[in-house]
Amino acid sequence: MIIQIDSSIVIDTDKDFSSGERHVLQKLLGWKTMVKSMAEFQQKKESALAVGWNDSGPIRESQAFTLAVQQLEKELLLQFKKSS
Repeated sequence: MIIQIDSSIVIDTDKDFSSGERHVLQKLLGWKTMVKSMAEFQQKKESALAVGWNDSGPIRESQAFTLAVQQLEKELLLQFKKSS
């Protein structure tokens, strides 16, 4: 998956993420449609990173993963503003 952060940053999850990070990102994309608050989204992220992929243990966030999550959070804030 390609994630466009801004005009100068493009993230390719196949190249820039570990398999565990890709797994967590998939979860976050789903949770983005279901959470009721930013705090809930961030808690889901922390929980998924702590558990890891198939209970493999903690996943360390790469810089690319952090940027992608920040982009999801920006989109989520816009979603909350539109719904209120």
